[in-house]
Amino acid sequence: MGGIRGVAFDLDGTLYANYKLNIRLVPFVLRHLAFSGAFAGVRRALHKAAVKETGERPRVLPGAGIPPESFYDTQAALLAKRLKIDPESAKEKIDRLIYRGWEEHFARIKPFPHTAETLSSLKTLGFRLGLLSDFPPRRKLELLGLDGFFDAVFSTEELGVLKPDPAPFVKLASAMGLPPEDILYVGNNPHYDIIGAKKAGMRAALLRRGILSTGFVRSPGPADFTFRNYRQLPEYVIG
Repeated sequence: MGGIRGVAFDLDGTLYANYKLNIRLVPFVLRHLAFSGAFAGVRRALHKAAVKETGERPRVLPGAGIPPESFYDTQAALLAKRLKIDPESAKEKIDRLIYRGWEEHFARIKPFPHTAETLSSLKTLGFRLGLLSDFPPRRKLELLGLDGFFDAVFSTEELGVLKPDPAPFVKLASAMGLPPEDILYVGNNPHYDIIGAKKAGMRAALLRRGILSTGFVRSPGPADFTFRNYRQLPEYVIG
C-alpha cells in the first residue's frame, strides 16, 4: 500500500480475542445482570449517536468532540435513567464495575499469535504506530505485554465521543505526526473501526479470524483489505 507511513490499531477484539474475556465475564454478568444489560444498552446508544449519516469526508479538527467529563456525565445519566438511580451512583457503579472491575478478568489473556512480532517488525521498519480504543487501553496494553510499541495511545472516551465518529481518528493521526491518509487503521469491527477510520481519511484493514476466513484479500466492503493472521499484515503493508 504505497504511502503508508503509520499503522494504528483498535484493541479489544483486534489485538486479542474478545471471547476469552467474555467467557471470564460470565459470572460477573450473572451477578450484575440488570447493570450489565443497562450498560450494554447505554454503549449501543452512544455508538449510535456517533454514527454520521453523511458519506462525505468530515471537516473536523484534532481534539474535536465534547470534553471528556461531559461524555462520562452523559454516560452516567443514561445509565441512571435505565436503572432508576441517581447519576452519581451510576457513575460510581461504572467506575467500580467497569473501569476498575475488568482487570481481574483480563490478567491472563494473551494477544493473538504473532502480534508482538508484527508490531516489532513494523517499528523496526520505521512505521509510526498508534492505538485507538473505545475503552481505556493503557493498563490492558501493559497486561498484554504490548505497551512499549506505540507512539500514540488514546481512548475515544478521553476525546468525548465513541467510534465511528471520525474526530478521535483525526486526533490520533495528529498525535502520530502524520496526515490521516498516510495511516492504515486495523480493526475487527466494520461498523465502528473501519467506517470511522475511512471517514477520517485513513485506509483500513479488517481483521477476520472466523473459521471461514482465509488469508488476506481486497475487501468488497469499506475496508481496503481483510486478513486473518498478523504475519500477513507487514507483507501487505510493505507490499
